[in-house]
Amino acid sequence: MHKVTSVRVKPGYVLVLTFEDGTEGEVSVADRLFGPMFEPLKDPEFFAQVRVDKFGAVCWPNEADLAPDALYQKVRSAA
Repeated sequence: MHKVTSVRVKPGYVLVLTFEDGTEGEVSVADRLFGPMFEPLKDPEFFAQVRVDKFGAVCWPNEADLAPDALYQKVRSAA
């Protein structure tokens, strides 16, 4: 499993990610912001509260999260 070590936000619901192996990249999650867990993330201030949990997953205060392996694959395929 690939763990995220840092995350920051760019405009347009883009996450800038760094993984434990040094891989870095950007992932847009604008197309995933639907449903009860992800709808609140449409608020840019709430979206900006993103963090990395102790398992290396990207998460928000409402317990919405994104699997690090899927994010890693997106970053690698964009490179």
